[in-house]
Amino acid sequence: MTTLKCAVVDDEPLALDLMESYVQKTPFLELTGKYNSAVMALNELHAKETDLLFLDIQMPDLNGLELSRLLPRDTRIVFTTAFDRYALEGFKVNALDYLLKPVNYNEFLAAAHKASEWFGMKRRTAVPQPEEDFIYVKSDYKILQIRLENILYIEGLKDYVKIYLEDETRPVLSLISLKSLEERLPSPRFMRVHRSFIVQIHKVKTLDRGQIIFGKERIPISDTYRTEIMDFLSKYMV
Repeated sequence: MTTLKCAVVDDEPLALDLMESYVQKTPFLELTGKYNSAVMALNELHAKETDLLFLDIQMPDLNGLELSRLLPRDTRIVFTTAFDRYALEGFKVNALDYLLKPVNYNEFLAAAHKASEWFGMKRRTAVPQPEEDFIYVKSDYKILQIRLENILYIEGLKDYVKIYLEDETRPVLSLISLKSLEERLPSPRFMRVHRSFIVQIHKVKTLDRGQIIFGKERIPISDTYRTEIMDFLSKYMV
């Protein structure tokens, strides 16, 4: 269960206390603030991290719908109100749920679980997945595994590519376009430097007059990619 930092906003003292009590007895919710007006909430919610806001709609000066449009983009909302006519407007501002007063704990808990599941899914998809360290290519009727760390550069020849590897005298020839292979390689680890060449950037040891040198081979850097390459290399320039 994903733990959420949450706050409650309601101009009715009894409703505010009730929502506070619901939060406090829900193990995966952490109360970070309670406010009896939307104006007071607005002043603080931009200064503190709040995942979930239980927000009344009908309030003086600034109502809940108006406040919802002024909140940080990562704060999600569960609206609470005595009037169901606001339901459609609530979902137009991406509310996770809509609770009709008087709210009982079962309804509150169901909305909280929905929010926890939503944040859990969001956080899982935001975690970078481990990068594969190899690819498979077809070559001479065989399927070969090529470790990414061994690739120096790749040359495109119409519908074919030549993959040049460290400690190998001959490149691997494969029937695949350079563009298709580029889409499979992690960026910016592999960078296009010319319409016909991709290099593994951390394997670049020497540049000479607009060319990358690998042993006796010289790889041209075209004007199209020069700025991107030099900007990357400048991060490590001393």
